[in-house]
Amino acid sequence: MKTRPDPPVIPSDRGGCPFDPPADYARLRAEDPVSPVTFQVAPGDPNGWLVTRHDLVREILADERFSHRNELLAHVVAPPFPMDEYKPVPSAPGSFAKMDAPEHTKYRRLLAGHFTLRRIQAYEPELERLVDETLEEMAAKGSPADLVTDWAEVFSLRSVCSLMDVTPELMDGIAEHFGALMRLTYTLEEFIHHIESMDALIRPMVAARMAEQGEDFFGRLSATGELTEDELVNLAVLTLGGSLDTTPNMLALSTFALLEHPEQLALLRERPELYEAGAVDELLRYLTISQMGSSRCAVQDVELGGRTIKAGQTVVLSLPAANRDPEVFTDPDRLDVTRIPRKHLALGFGAHQCLGQHLARSSMRIGLRKLFDRFPSLRLAKPAAEVPLRDRSVHYGVDELPVAWD
Repeated sequence: MKTRPDPPVIPSDRGGCPFDPPADYARLRAEDPVSPVTFQVAPGDPNGWLVTRHDLVREILADERFSHRNELLAHVVAPPFPMDEYKPVPSAPGSFAKMDAPEHTKYRRLLAGHFTLRRIQAYEPELERLVDETLEEMAAKGSPADLVTDWAEVFSLRSVCSLMDVTPELMDGIAEHFGALMRLTYTLEEFIHHIESMDALIRPMVAARMAEQGEDFFGRLSATGELTEDELVNLAVLTLGGSLDTTPNMLALSTFALLEHPEQLALLRERPELYEAGAVDELLRYLTISQMGSSRCAVQDVELGGRTIKAGQTVVLSLPAANRDPEVFTDPDRLDVTRIPRKHLALGFGAHQCLGQHLARSSMRIGLRKLFDRFPSLRLAKPAAEVPLRDRSVHYGVDELPVAWD
């Protein structure tokens, strides 16, 4: 009797190029763009789907028939502990990233005004000052240096402190615990420890800001009168912690990519206006550090790409695969800083599109331009093949980036 072949697992082998997603994505995108996946909850029985084609990923991200609610996504479990230890529960008050409308809409509305394009543009002089400050400190330490710990992480932490009016000591603690959770190498006990530790750090700050009702970031949120202390604590975890993993990863990985594509770096040196035109979005598209993609749960039966996704089934949306779709991007596996990739999905799409996208773009544009201006002879201090990759994390990147300069 012929047995049914096992459904594909989500690809993870990146091959020889540190900047390319797993090669299997290209095959799946062409042959089976909505492919069955078995999650741990029911071994051997397909109970989910992997979506790799750009138009289908974009469609799902904007489709209200697919939920982002935490308690529905029981099949996709990021923590590396056994399924019988995992109990999906409703999102905590304020944890809007795993909510649908109208709850998600409420929290996003309260936060959106703090991250508008106009507000971030007004903040850019401070970003410039912080970049210069951290680059001068790196220069003072001397060559060689680790671009991750000596610049990208330091700059990102300081910008969050400045924008959201929190102390470096608080951010250091949050960075330690949030970073550990992003690595996906913790036990259930460690997971609980990191969550409780962040709460213990953030709650006194939130309580003080609610009492003061000042003009700082969290004081203004509290002054709306729409948030409880628990809600504001969980909003703080998302807004403070979320920016500490994505921006430094993108800064370091973008630097690595440009150093390994000297012709593209030369174009940026000759035409710095490309940073503003589209080079930053091209780096976001080409690198797409959200290697886990995004996940949704169907709340009703949906026909998609010739498949029937049943109510209750989970779909994993591969953003790296979608951003290399040749039907949308010409020669998608090539880094081209002259490209204007308007349809890339690195920052999401629809109601859950990245709230801090304007801050992320400004940080990258200012940070990369000033880095290469300050160190015109910047180069890797070890062979590219020896750079340790952050491939066991929610967000892809490098664990360190040794660089040198004359």
